[in-house]
Amino acid sequence: MTTLFIGLGKMGDPMVRRYAPGRDVLLYDVDAAASATLAAAVGGRALAGLEELPAGIRTVILMLPNSRIVESVVVALLAQLEPGALVIDMGSSEPASTQRLAAQAASAGIAFVDAPVSGGVAKASIGELSIMVGGLAADRERAMEHLAPLGTRITVVGPSGSGHAAKALNNLLSATNLAAAAEIFTVARSFGIHAAVMLDVVNSSTGRSQATEVKYAKHVLNGTFDSGFSLDLMLKDVAIAQALGAGMSTPITDTTVGVLAEARRVLGDPVPSDHTVPLDHTEVVRYVEVVNQVELRSEMKE
Repeated sequence: MTTLFIGLGKMGDPMVRRYAPGRDVLLYDVDAAASATLAAAVGGRALAGLEELPAGIRTVILMLPNSRIVESVVVALLAQLEPGALVIDMGSSEPASTQRLAAQAASAGIAFVDAPVSGGVAKASIGELSIMVGGLAADRERAMEHLAPLGTRITVVGPSGSGHAAKALNNLLSATNLAAAAEIFTVARSFGIHAAVMLDVVNSSTGRSQATEVKYAKHVLNGTFDSGFSLDLMLKDVAIAQALGAGMSTPITDTTVGVLAEARRVLGDPVPSDHTVPLDHTEVVRYVEVVNQVELRSEMKE
């Protein structure tokens, strides 16, 4: 049984390294060099293109950046995969698009499961991702053996598209916590409370969140802003979550989306030349510093 893994970027690469041992894997990425390098590292085979797939592919795992790319890839796959194959979309896609693709796949006799992940590169590297699974019950069950090497918290969410909906909503809450904490810390700093001290207060009290417990210590107060998840991708996810709530009263959601969009504009579009990588989503904190003229990290220089 051959698995084709498509999308070998920051997340796809470590995921393949966890998934490949003991399996026959084909690897494809638009970066042919990345495919060849990773295939050599894991004992897999690099695929030159998706125009002509070899026979025997029973499972396809996608780790792609957005729904438009997923749609174009799945159209190519559905024209070639044999009935009974399984496609698992593990990126952060739009739930409505996922539902359409699942219906198209079903009409071709192909199972389609959405199984987006949370945890970033660090958790991907050790196989401890959180995975949210949507799709038909029988298809979700088939997908489990492929998800097990990648995550330790695998949650069945519901029907097709629900996994992607849950992922977007989770990232919305994550972004809200990050931005809200930035405001709290800048106000505290203006009052003379060092950010590291305020962080200790929050993390030992009811205001703590994953953003304060992990991101501020590892990626913000040290000035690295290197969580590995870009601001543009976070903007995409929160916009998906905002669309899910269309017609409902969601003022906090709307504020968070607006703050991230303004941070992207203020911090640079295009990205400043001193950035060798895309703006990290944790840099929304730097935006809050800029507009308030308060530097949280100044205490590190004192």
